[in-house]
Amino acid sequence: MSRAVAIITEQVRERVRRDGIDLGNDRTLADRYVRDEVQRYSERALGGSMPMLADEGAATRQIVASIAGFGALQPFLDDPEIEEIWINGPAKVFVARDGVPELTEVELTATEVHDLVERMLQSSGRRVDLSSPFVDASLPDGSRLHVVIPDVTRAHWAVNIRKFRRRIRDLQTLIALGSITHQGAEFLRMCVLAGQNILVSGATQSGKTTLLNTLLAAARPSERIVTVEETFELDLAARDTVAMQCRQPSLEGTGEITLRRLIKEALRMRPDRLVVGEVREAESLDLLIALNSGLPGMCSVHANGARDALAKLCILPLLAGRNIDSAFVVPTVASSVDIVVHCELARSGQRSVTEIVAPSGQVTDGVIEASTIFEMRHGVLEPTGSYPTKSGKFLAGGFDLASVLATGRS
Repeated sequence: MSRAVAIITEQVRERVRRDGIDLGNDRTLADRYVRDEVQRYSERALGGSMPMLADEGAATRQIVASIAGFGALQPFLDDPEIEEIWINGPAKVFVARDGVPELTEVELTATEVHDLVERMLQSSGRRVDLSSPFVDASLPDGSRLHVVIPDVTRAHWAVNIRKFRRRIRDLQTLIALGSITHQGAEFLRMCVLAGQNILVSGATQSGKTTLLNTLLAAARPSERIVTVEETFELDLAARDTVAMQCRQPSLEGTGEITLRRLIKEALRMRPDRLVVGEVREAESLDLLIALNSGLPGMCSVHANGARDALAKLCILPLLAGRNIDSAFVVPTVASSVDIVVHCELARSGQRSVTEIVAPSGQVTDGVIEASTIFEMRHGVLEPTGSYPTKSGKFLAGGFDLASVLATGRS
């Protein structure tokens, strides 16, 4: 930070203390305060008693970020092309643009990293300390923050910010980005309208949450959608929606709210569709029970492929307790999950739907039978000619599968 910027920053802070206000939640007011002080400083600098500002606009943005934003990271948060920011150490700040990582020139001090994290956590009510060395939280703009501190990490705080990208709102946008074909998108839209239970699978950063958002955008406006997540990531434009997230235990170890609890509470809220942002553990059992009761739902899971996702969903419920065994879980998964959509992130940064699979509802030798409806051929998602075996919901809704699954369509 230049001497001039440091002087103006301190002047703004002094004025804020004198006026007794908080600029943290009012960027417009912060911008006005900073511009006022920049102008005053420039007028005094013309007299020769102070160093001149090389770029008033750049200085203003830097000071506003320091006072009301997130310091050196604020330009990355403001840049719509950057989708993720992570800090491996004070001198190792990375960003990702369209899935491709790059090391930035930003260098922080350990104290600056700690102060940034503390500021980011203020609005969430969550904490990170020796007794709770991990934290997941949402930033005011909906971006997701994850922090891990020593001695879980070797030496430095590890910070990851997954930005919330509002520009991808519907299936048409995914088509325009080349993430899915028009035919594949039409089939998925039909699945949503028919009330199919949809499982979205993929690796980290493959676009699972984005796909869930776009699928939910295809739901009928009259639907009441209830979402449950560890940390808020989904952002629905639906008129009737309730979003819930987990809560960490207090310092006394009380008050924790888990995904399992949220799923059970969601069922009491008259949902037309239940959405679990991601299943990782025993909450998968509660989701399966809800889906098996006839309630349409969606969720995501980390997996290497569509069939791997089905296999994983057969294993996770076993974590719920010794009285749960595969003889119950596997047939329940087979009958409850209607469609599996798999996403992948290419080395180029391109995110794509690479496979759509439909379980038949049958189990052979402990393995769920499934038909591949769409698969990637020569880099293009194409229909295979197979149809979902479980067609009852499509027929009940008056949907003609042949109209969207015909091979040879563009």
